[in-house]
Amino acid sequence: MAEAAEEDLHWLGLDWDEGLTQGGPFKPYTQSLRHSYYEQALKVLHDNGYLFPCSYSRKDIQHLSTAPHGPNTHKPYPISLRPDQLQENWFSELFEETNQTNKPTTFAAIRFKVPEQLITFRDRVYGTIEENVLESVGDFVLKRRDGMYAYQLAVVVDDIAMEMTEVVRGTDLLASTARQIMLIQALGGTVPEYAHVPLVRNAAGEKLSKRDEALTLRALREKGVTAEQLLGYMAYSLGLLESLRSCTLQEVLDRFTWDHIAKEDVILPADFGDQLMTL
Repeated sequence: MAEAAEEDLHWLGLDWDEGLTQGGPFKPYTQSLRHSYYEQALKVLHDNGYLFPCSYSRKDIQHLSTAPHGPNTHKPYPISLRPDQLQENWFSELFEETNQTNKPTTFAAIRFKVPEQLITFRDRVYGTIEENVLESVGDFVLKRRDGMYAYQLAVVVDDIAMEMTEVVRGTDLLASTARQIMLIQALGGTVPEYAHVPLVRNAAGEKLSKRDEALTLRALREKGVTAEQLLGYMAYSLGLLESLRSCTLQEVLDRFTWDHIAKEDVILPADFGDQLMTL
């Protein structure tokens, strides 16, 4: 799947300096091979007093919490659930337990103790964003009970290690940014610039998923759609073209400016592939 994704991006005309197939100075680029980096980051956070074990399930927290829902649709983790005291060796013992063979789960997840702090950042599309993570999300998980590292930790550790200066992604991850900035600061990293762009949705208004097989780059290409037709549609939907037409990647690059990026999600028509063929 990773190789297919790279092939599709090459078809659009995109290239990159380092990554999964050509390597680079920050390899490996596969997260499943980077667990030692995540474990070291957890140790740094533990040594600085940011972590604690949590044996509550999500269902337990939803039942116990009476606070309003945060932006992630779940109730924030209540401060009252933080342990009053921690055993001296809880961190090392927890890692010993999760590293045992044939042991799929452990007794606790590891949560980040969120400080009382207002996170403010400027998004290149949505402007200034402010969030009090303690109120909106509360203490969040960095390592799950099954031993898997959480997205919030993995992406931050990778961004720091790979010296990322700019993060561009969909608006569905805008609500994660304040948490990630908080983690970057706690780990002593440099906060990158952020830009969140609108999502592409199907005709029913749903975020694209595997069930939308006819809308994948591979399916459109096999249908006979050209890269220029698809680039023109995307550029127009983002506000970079004045009319709906085919265009080259270089034209998109020449016209690109963050000021023109639209904030509304893009809804693809049911006959999207057929419409592209007419451009």
